[in-house]
Amino acid sequence: MTTGPVRYLVVPTADAAGGARSARFGAKTILWVPAEQRLGRQSRTVPGLLLVTQVGRSFQDEYPDVTPLLDHGRHLVISAADRPRRRSNHCWRIETLRADTTIVDNPVVSSARVDPAISALVAEVSVASYQSDLTWLAGLPTRHSTSTTFTQAMDFAAERMVALGYQTTRMPIAVGAGQSANLIGDRPGTGSDGQGARGLVIVTAHLDSVNLAGGPGASAPGADDNGSGAAGVLELGRLLTNRLWKNDVRLILFGGEEQGLFGSKQYVATLPPAERARVRAVLNMDMIATKNTATPTVLLEGAQVSSAQMNALATAAATYTGLKVETSLNPFASDHVPFITAGMPAVLTIEGADSANGNIHSANDTLNFIDWSLAAEILRMNIAALAGWLEPAAARRPQPAGSVVSWGPGRLDVFAVGMDSALHHKAYDGTWQDFESLGGAVT
Repeated sequence: MTTGPVRYLVVPTADAAGGARSARFGAKTILWVPAEQRLGRQSRTVPGLLLVTQVGRSFQDEYPDVTPLLDHGRHLVISAADRPRRRSNHCWRIETLRADTTIVDNPVVSSARVDPAISALVAEVSVASYQSDLTWLAGLPTRHSTSTTFTQAMDFAAERMVALGYQTTRMPIAVGAGQSANLIGDRPGTGSDGQGARGLVIVTAHLDSVNLAGGPGASAPGADDNGSGAAGVLELGRLLTNRLWKNDVRLILFGGEEQGLFGSKQYVATLPPAERARVRAVLNMDMIATKNTATPTVLLEGAQVSSAQMNALATAAATYTGLKVETSLNPFASDHVPFITAGMPAVLTIEGADSANGNIHSANDTLNFIDWSLAAEILRMNIAALAGWLEPAAARRPQPAGSVVSWGPGRLDVFAVGMDSALHHKAYDGTWQDFESLGGAVT
């Protein structure tokens, strides 16, 4: 195929051969002949190929007359002859397509040995709990960063975190001339708190929503973008309280993401070097609940600094879910980017082929388009990876509250006098069973 002076060919990746410049986009590879081999000195004036990275369909919606040479959802290839005057905004970015690169990969990942403890944790993902939180968030008229209803959403999330045992703080942030906030919830690990002895794992999403065409006061339910990720933070936060971990857990819901990552940029700027050094992983969720492909697919987007974390997530997906995984080392336009820029290992988990979701950033981003099973699968992958980064702590030996009788291996019976002066019984056979009143007063 050709378009003007740009000569290119899109082929299945398996059929790509040497001799031409190439860039891989999952199952497709674009090949092109170097201009200098075709046109000699004239090559300096010949347009090349450009890589567009976009949020949703933002570039295509803004420039409908530009026909992509290759369309891989979040990533497009266009001719430099079609370059718009602007090089980027906070919804899309244009750069030269580098030769012999992989923009999106389909890694072949083998499943690991199933860990019974992690498998049990994965099984605790609750669609009902997740659905309840997301339904509440999407029921607000908008969660625009500077709106009063954004504050209501933050109040709701803070109450949920406090009920789960997290210590919460609110960080005021500037969003242009307006004000918003980040919500931070901390839960300490059980490891030594000596310098460098206890790591930090951060789970993030942006809480705000936006209606780009309608403006700050317009309807913006933001069910997928990004109620799905914010509710995911609350669900993972709930699951993580069901176990003891060696490392610290920090939940963060950012404001100002839709206006240009204001919340995450300002948060990262406040982190001292010692705190940055403790970060073992940053897991960011942005749009995890709309199924745009026949096969449930997740894109893991990070950078070289987060390649180990991306591998862990891909392995978790292969071991505990049915997700197809794509990966990209081309981070853009979500709250993982400021962490990566500062040298911390951060990964975005986002639904595959997100550009097929034409409802985001509008009044149409409603619960009608949510796929609860896809969101649950992504949450299962995420909790399995988090368990590895946080490291399970040794179980604390149960402390009986009364006289103990052991009548067999692994079985304890505890007898105690209650406030009602009656004798009560509690049994332990691997887990504590509820007290059973034996009745009668004890004198």
